[in-house]
Amino acid sequence: MSFALYMIGFLIFLAGLAWGASVAGVPTLYIGIGALIILGIGIFSAVARTRSKDPS
Repeated sequence: MSFALYMIGFLIFLAGLAWGASVAGVPTLYIGIGALIILGIGIFSAVARTRSKDPS
């Protein structure tokens, strides 16, 4: 459940960045490339933060 909440918040953040870049006049191709890179970073960080630690 916390992974889903983390990803929802991150997607809202990403949408805000993409909207701001669009308003600033950044080309759509660059917005798409940047969004994919940031989405990948968000997935990696969500998994790292919500993964349960091994009890060893």
